[in-house]
Amino acid sequence: MSHPKHLTRSTGQASQVIAWLIVGAGALLMLAPFYFMFVYASLSRTDIFQVPPPLFFGDHIKANFAILTARIPFWTNLGWSLYVAGLSTALTLLFCSMGGYAFAVYDFPGKKLLFGGVLGVMLVPPFLGMISNFLLIDAIGWLDEPRALYLPGAASAFGIFLMRQFISSTVPPALIEAARLDGCSEWRIYRSVVMPLMGPALGTLGLVSFVASWNNFMGPLVVMRSLDRYTLPLALRAMQSPVDTEWGALMAGSAVAVLPLLILFVFFSRQLVAGLTAGAVRG
Repeated sequence: MSHPKHLTRSTGQASQVIAWLIVGAGALLMLAPFYFMFVYASLSRTDIFQVPPPLFFGDHIKANFAILTARIPFWTNLGWSLYVAGLSTALTLLFCSMGGYAFAVYDFPGKKLLFGGVLGVMLVPPFLGMISNFLLIDAIGWLDEPRALYLPGAASAFGIFLMRQFISSTVPPALIEAARLDGCSEWRIYRSVVMPLMGPALGTLGLVSFVASWNNFMGPLVVMRSLDRYTLPLALRAMQSPVDTEWGALMAGSAVAVLPLLILFVFFSRQLVAGLTAGAVRG
């Protein structure tokens, strides 16, 4: 009688081992590009194209950084990326939290129509507005200005939708009414009552916005003109050429560019998942 139970237990353990092997193989496949990027950042261009390719670190890292900084103003480009991504994230958190709060708390004429418009914008591919965005930025004289990278997208449709869903599902209307009865102004209710409760959603939106701004390539490509004002993705692309690309230097720059994102993912991945799921179900 105990044989079927033992067989079932063994089958369950085997399934678990197989599942872990599949997950481990998938993790290795995803981590391999990052590993080789760091390895190639320490190798010369000749070493990179050896057959078979090298699997371990070399001693060419200083020379690669020397080539990198000679070809492009790398540290200036890094500073612009931090500046643009930081401002873009801060403005997105401010405007999207305000917009989401308004949609979640207030009733006003055209509310459903406006929110439907927000949802509709989420369905439109961003590149469809590239030409109109360029014409508008050119008309107001913002070409080659960093503000053209963080102001136009400060109130994203996704951010407003995320904030609205989170507030609707986690902030009780009775709490807002109690604050009004205590004499709080609408601004103070938003700042002192609602904002402290929006931590998970703000963390998630901040992380998503920072990564999107940091990795943005098409935006700077369309509006930026000066090499010393390029953000990192565009500056690293400027190093490539059909015949004379220093791949070791390019990998060194890419390694530095990806480090902030890896650090953010390591420390805030759980908060990202919590923020995305917190407003998914009404409590």
